[in-house]
Amino acid sequence: MKPLAERLFNMIEEQGWKGSIVSISHLAELRNAIIGRYEDGLIEKTLYRKQLGFFSFDPPSDLSGANSIIVVAIPTPQMRIVFNWQGNRIPVIVPPIYISYTPRTEYVQALLAKWLRHEGYSISKPRLPLKTLAVCSGLAEYGRNNICYVPGMGSFIQLVAVLSDLPCDTDPWREPKQLDRCQTCVACIRHCPTAAITKDRFLLYAERCLTYHNESANDFPDWINPLWHHCLIGCMRCQTACSENSEVKNWYKDRAEFSEQETGLFIKGVPPDQLPDETYAKMKSLEINEDYRLLCRNLSLIIEQGRSKS
Repeated sequence: MKPLAERLFNMIEEQGWKGSIVSISHLAELRNAIIGRYEDGLIEKTLYRKQLGFFSFDPPSDLSGANSIIVVAIPTPQMRIVFNWQGNRIPVIVPPIYISYTPRTEYVQALLAKWLRHEGYSISKPRLPLKTLAVCSGLAEYGRNNICYVPGMGSFIQLVAVLSDLPCDTDPWREPKQLDRCQTCVACIRHCPTAAITKDRFLLYAERCLTYHNESANDFPDWINPLWHHCLIGCMRCQTACSENSEVKNWYKDRAEFSEQETGLFIKGVPPDQLPDETYAKMKSLEINEDYRLLCRNLSLIIEQGRSKS
C-alpha cells in the first residue's frame, strides 16, 4: 500500500488541486518571515497591524502531538459582475481571492479532516501566512509582485492550510524562491499604476498597493488617480500582465447582473438591510468577504471612471 501522505496527495490531485506537507517545526520560521520583516522596517506599521497581526505561530492547543502543516492550492477564477448604468452594461471584476473565500476554505478543511480521520488522524485550523507557507513548502514560487504562483494554475488560486498529527516523513521546506522569469521580466513593474513594485527589493511596497487602499475605509491619498480603479475590490493589473498567467488570465465566472435601479442603490450606499429583498439576496450570494460600504464606494469610482471616458 502507498504511504498515507502519498495517498492523501493523490486524493488532493483528483480534486484538481495541488498540495504539500511540511513539518510543524517550521512555525518559528514562518513567524520570523513575517515578524522579522516588520521588525526590520520592511513592513509598514499600519499594514502589519491591519493585515498581518492576526497570525498565530504557536502549536495548536486543540491538537496534541501536531506534526505537520498541509497546504493546498485550489484553482479559482476571477468573478465578473455586470452593473447596468445609464444604458451601459459595465462588467466589473472581483479577483480570485475574494470569491467565496470562507465557504471554500471550510469545504477544503472539512474534506481534509474527513480523509485524515478515516486514517486515525486529526486536524486543527491555523492562522498562518499562506503565501509564505506555500512558497517555503515548494508548492509555489513568488513573483516580483509578491504574489505566489503555482505551476499550471498561475496566481488564480486560493490557498488553504491545516495542521495535523499526520507524520511528516519527507520535508520539502526551502527558502522563499522567486520565479526565474522575474530576473528578466518587468511586466508587473510597468503595469502597476502606483509604483508599488520595484527592482530594488524582494518585497513590494504594500503601503502603495492599490489593493491595500481600496480595502481600507480611509480616504484615498491624493496621489491615487481615480482612473486606476478597475476591480470591485483589489487589483488585477500586475497579475493579468504576468506571463505566468497567460493560460488563465481570461478565466472568468459570471456571477450576477444588477439592473440600473439596483446599481443606483449601490452608488448611493443604501445599507444592505434597506435593499429590496431580491437585490439583497443577489448581493449576498456573491459571497464577497469584504465590507459592503467599501464595495459601494469602489463601484462608484468605477462608474465615475466610465463617465469620464465617455
